[in-house]
Amino acid sequence: MFTCPATDDFFRSRIDQMIDLRHPLAVLSSRMPWQEIEARVAHLLVRKAHAGQAMPDLDLFGEKPQRKAAASKAGRPRVALRIMVSLLYLKHAFNESDEGVVDRWGETPTWQFFSGQAYFEHQRPCDATTLVKFRQLLGEEGVEELLAQTINVALEIKLIKPQELTRVIVDSTVQHKAIAHPTDSRLLETARVKLVEAAKGAGIDLKQTFAKEGKELGRKAGRYAHARQFKRMRRAIKRQRTIVGRLQREIERKIATGASAIGQAVRQALAQTLSKAARIVAQSGQRKAVDGQPKLYAWHAPEVDCISKGKAKQPYEFGVKVGIASTLKGNLIVGARAFHGNPYDGHTLREQLEQATILMQDSDAKPATAFVDLGYRGVDADNPDVHIVHRGKAKRISEQERKLLRRRQAIEPIIGHLKADHRMDRCHLKGETGDRLHAVLCAAGYNIKWLLRMIARKGVTFLTTILLCLQQASTQGRSWLAAVMGMRSWAADGRSTLANRLTFGAGRLSQA
Repeated sequence: MFTCPATDDFFRSRIDQMIDLRHPLAVLSSRMPWQEIEARVAHLLVRKAHAGQAMPDLDLFGEKPQRKAAASKAGRPRVALRIMVSLLYLKHAFNESDEGVVDRWGETPTWQFFSGQAYFEHQRPCDATTLVKFRQLLGEEGVEELLAQTINVALEIKLIKPQELTRVIVDSTVQHKAIAHPTDSRLLETARVKLVEAAKGAGIDLKQTFAKEGKELGRKAGRYAHARQFKRMRRAIKRQRTIVGRLQREIERKIATGASAIGQAVRQALAQTLSKAARIVAQSGQRKAVDGQPKLYAWHAPEVDCISKGKAKQPYEFGVKVGIASTLKGNLIVGARAFHGNPYDGHTLREQLEQATILMQDSDAKPATAFVDLGYRGVDADNPDVHIVHRGKAKRISEQERKLLRRRQAIEPIIGHLKADHRMDRCHLKGETGDRLHAVLCAAGYNIKWLLRMIARKGVTFLTTILLCLQQASTQGRSWLAAVMGMRSWAADGRSTLANRLTFGAGRLSQA
């Protein structure tokens, strides 16, 4: 066990004595407006009733008397808000799962310093399920605030010019849902299993569950499809459809005869299960989709759409369409929004630019020019305040805009990084709300990684390092002399010119 002269705890060393304060994540931690973030999302964490409304302090006898504040011994204390926000940033910046980010947080001093910890703790900050509940409480408004603050930090550190926010690139991509590839055989087998489970939960005895035959038919259909024996495959699928229909009709008959024995909640759950099974049976018997009748591609994710982006390698993608807006120069993301229902790309432009305007409102800037591809043609009337530029207007735009249009392709690698490095390739969050939250959080993680790269490229000067040490000391209630001694011990290795200069500066400050 060693002690440090700059610590208040005799048995532990401070994190700022363990890490290099020139690390980009350490520099970014002092630049992030943590107090402003907490103030802006605090109202979203108010305890609410089941109806979604804030609970008033009233009862049948009038207003409740004000009680003295006392520490409650019921349950564990809540996790600090800065730690929870930091975990969301770090998860999507370093491509970690909920379980992975809390495990890695307990092993990485730099991450704990970014989260506001003074001493290293070799344990997880919270359970992984706490992140799930925290995301639900934040909602779309809260995660958009996290994305907006990354834009504000980039402007404050002067890593991007304010005028660059007026020129944006807008494009769309597909955020895949965590589902298996939808086939009629797999969906019908899933419907059979769910019908049997629902009947068992409601106390309905079925004459036959077709468990053995259902599994065998699923295997046969897969083998016949692989061997391109499509008549046999269709015969197996027809038998699966017959089985699901028979189970569905039997459950409906027994619900009608024994209505008094089934509760209202169970009846609603059964009705939902039966409606999904009926949709799967109907769509598996159709060779073509019926207009105005959406298909069901996953039992647990009915919001999934089948989107065709014209790719030869992957003709159809199953998920949700996501619009991305980035700056023309600098590649900073200023907007990300999920659009359900597979709308035309041009019809998403107005909402995408509206979101970017809201996220940039702290800088008093808004998009004035949008560079897009040909999928956004014909929407100039819907966006009168924004000048839309695409190559279909080659004869109507200026020579400078024609040159700037060449940078429209810069958003393609941004989308690639979002999918490969920031978890947009597969969304595991539930429902349409989960799709919207995941898209914005992936963009926030990309911006955090962008800030780290730009800070490392810009570098940390000698005076900036001293100011960081003094600012850290003031925020943690330590004396300036303790901060000076910490700088002196941190720079004592003398392995670089900057370290020697820090040692000399720390000695002069300590003598003064």
